[in-house]
Amino acid sequence: MALQAHTRMTVEEFDRWVEQPEQADKLFEYIGGEIVEVPANAQASQYSMRFNMRVGLFVETQDLGHVTGEAGGYMIDGERYAPDVAFVSTARQAELDDRGYNQVPPDLAVEVDYPTTPKSTRDLQIKLWHYHQAGTVVWVVYPEDKTVVVHVAGQMPRIFSINDTLDGGTVLPGFTLALKDIFRE
Repeated sequence: MALQAHTRMTVEEFDRWVEQPEQADKLFEYIGGEIVEVPANAQASQYSMRFNMRVGLFVETQDLGHVTGEAGGYMIDGERYAPDVAFVSTARQAELDDRGYNQVPPDLAVEVDYPTTPKSTRDLQIKLWHYHQAGTVVWVVYPEDKTVVVHVAGQMPRIFSINDTLDGGTVLPGFTLALKDIFRE
């Protein structure tokens, strides 16, 4: 998850600032008017990769669209997020943007919250609200609890545990994933 920087700016200022050469090797999000640097975290990245591999393989074999990892940024309802995994259907966007944050929000975003902190919980609440406004389905992964919470706008969140099988719902029909394969030791 991201660490908070105490810098506030407009989204337009953020877009200019993040394109500066000195920011080239860093990943940032714009959450609630604040710059948040996304740090390296090997364990969170491992969980992200497990989702990325499975979602990516399904999307590729079904020729459904594009899957990006944690370095792929998106414009979400006036904010800028870098979900750990994201899927954008070809029906919504034939080719991803090749510069900056993709202008089309993802159909699905996977956010790995590890380690969970009061700050990460606050940021996730802001992000979920904006994701819902953009129509993005969000899977929030909590490795410490071995759960995934599925957020769909207009519906109650659904909680899946290690013994459950996650399904792709309407965003990835036919996709299933046994969570014991994600939360293995």
